[in-house]
Amino acid sequence: MKVPDRLTPSQTVGPFFTLGLTKSESDKTCKSPVSNLITGDGEKISIIGRVMDGNQEPIHDALIEIWQSDSSGKFDNPLFVGFARSHSSQYEGQRFLFETIKPGSNIEHEAPHISVVIYMRGLLTQLYTRIYFSDELESNSTDRVLTKIPPQRRKTLIAQRRESMGETTYEFDICMQGSQETVFFHL
Repeated sequence: MKVPDRLTPSQTVGPFFTLGLTKSESDKTCKSPVSNLITGDGEKISIIGRVMDGNQEPIHDALIEIWQSDSSGKFDNPLFVGFARSHSSQYEGQRFLFETIKPGSNIEHEAPHISVVIYMRGLLTQLYTRIYFSDELESNSTDRVLTKIPPQRRKTLIAQRRESMGETTYEFDICMQGSQETVFFHL
């Protein structure tokens, strides 16, 4: 079998074929099996943020997926599904929202974090990043990934903790380009 001389070029994500899938085409309702909610034992938190373009304007049509460990740092817990999905305008103010539990870490030199993938128009492929937590200073200072990033760029990966009426929220904006561009990883 002869291998082609050139690889097939990438295509941007979307637009997606929707004929027959829109409400105007069908009276059937489709509910995604994936939501923006992760449940389990541990500290309940919310993560809220925006996906921003180079002009610091919110991008309204990005898809954000997260995956994380349980509160003890395990990914292989059969009772824990550490995966969720949110749309960049799911919440008021063109924000994404995740209701989850704070992940733990059971690996030396790995701070608690959440892995993130972003899909949106104009991208040739999805982008990967991480969310670290502002109240994990000690573990952040020894994390094998975070410490390889220049200190002035690390702040783009750290969600800021806010307390309000007994609830914990972490604020995390994803900047696609510009001086505040989020650090993305090539996997």
